[in-house]
Amino acid sequence: MVMENEEEYREVIIESGKDQENDGTEDEDDDDLDRETEKWMKHYSSKQRILLVGEGDLSFSICLARAFGSARNMVATSLDTQEDLAKKYSYGIGNVRELEERGCLVLYKVDAHQMSQHFFLKTQRFDRIVFNFPHVGFLYPEDNNCQIKLNKTLVKGFLKNAKMLLRKQGGEIHVSHKKGEPYDRWNLVKKAEKIGLVLHEVVPFSRNDYPGYCNKRAHGSLADAPFLLGNCSTYKFRLSPNQFA
Repeated sequence: MVMENEEEYREVIIESGKDQENDGTEDEDDDDLDRETEKWMKHYSSKQRILLVGEGDLSFSICLARAFGSARNMVATSLDTQEDLAKKYSYGIGNVRELEERGCLVLYKVDAHQMSQHFFLKTQRFDRIVFNFPHVGFLYPEDNNCQIKLNKTLVKGFLKNAKMLLRKQGGEIHVSHKKGEPYDRWNLVKKAEKIGLVLHEVVPFSRNDYPGYCNKRAHGSLADAPFLLGNCSTYKFRLSPNQFA
């Protein structure tokens, strides 16, 4: 379904998500999740409320949805419009349709730097907020200082916004990220610590652990092509204990 204008898009999202609005108490969706058998895909559970950010062709979301047998506990976001998603990725729209059929809410034009002010997301709190391989696009060589600065700004903005949408009790922000030079210069952990997050755990990331997931370049003429992952990990952050003081 293609929305004719932004107002229609807002109305559809509000209608789709009205039962999911969370004011800190258990809602009907949470009650439904409690009654279901819990299913896991690596670090993620069908009983967790999960926000996926910067999803590319949405294949990571698809992997979780298929493992859970449902996606009613998930919100998947893309920086692209629906039209751009269709142009950039071979399976983008097909993945959207499957996710929606499984109960996932798919949001377009969601900027990681501003998502805590999104008209729907600001009403929500999540157990897990996931951003796999954040990247601004291949504007300069990867080891160029300008490229590194832009990526650091992206990560910082995401972490600040994700913190605002995280459930205080047991909530985690997950960032999958390459290791080694020049990626270590992004100072991911230091960025997180400066905004009131603490590193809970670092675990190796393997694409083979997520059947069907295809990491995409997402930018330029080769947007639908994969990029070399190499040595990478998932960094899990929680709110600093000071945030509860």
